Amino acid sequence: MLKKPQMILIDVDGTLVDSVPDLAYCVDQMMKALGRPPHGEAKVRNWVGNGVERLCRRALIGQLDGEPSDADFDKAYPIFLDLYAENTAKRSALYPGVREGLDYLQAADYKLGCVTNKAAQFTLPLLKDLGIHDVFEIIVCGDTLAEKKPHPLPLLHAAEHLGVTPRQSLMLGDSMSDVKAARAAGFQIVCMSYGYNHGEDIRDYHPDAVIDSMVELKGLLEAAE
Repeated sequence: MLKKPQMILIDVDGTLVDSVPDLAYCVDQMMKALGRPPHGEAKVRNWVGNGVERLCRRALIGQLDGEPSDADFDKAYPIFLDLYAENTAKRSALYPGVREGLDYLQAADYKLGCVTNKAAQFTLPLLKDLGIHDVFEIIVCGDTLAEKKPHPLPLLHAAEHLGVTPRQSLMLGDSMSDVKAARAAGFQIVCMSYGYNHGEDIRDYHPDAVIDSMVELKGLLEAAE
């Protein structure tokens, strides 16, 4: 049974936003610029979730684990960054139920923060373009602090900023990284069933609850102790 939190921190990619269409476009354009065959959206969907640098490395070797040569990466990464700066929110969209879920959380007076591993230069324009930037009292990006998820620091930083304890805090995410960060920080963790977890079922990582839409938060939180 969930305990009713005072603060809820929400991940971006795979939780609020389906950003894969833009990321896949940029990966494939990068590959073409390097004279290599594109990968397609289905493959890229399994590689996202650890920031764009990691995504770029995975694209260069065509798999989840391993490293490209430094020379390959140093050539490819600037190409990707330029592409993504121009294509952060052209194809990305809020998942169904996100707008309604955020409206409910705001109306119910929860303190809301956003914690993502995506760099600020991409996160802030994306949230603004999708009309949800101002929902959050704090936005912690992948380059805000010295550590990012699965390290607990971003979550603890947000809790301290908003004046709540970890015991009063809930993380809403979609990946193993979110679960690990929440557990290490002493937060409760609820995961979306639809997000980016490298093809694995998020239930295997035992979050406190798994939901299919943010609309379900209302029932979950109103039933909490």
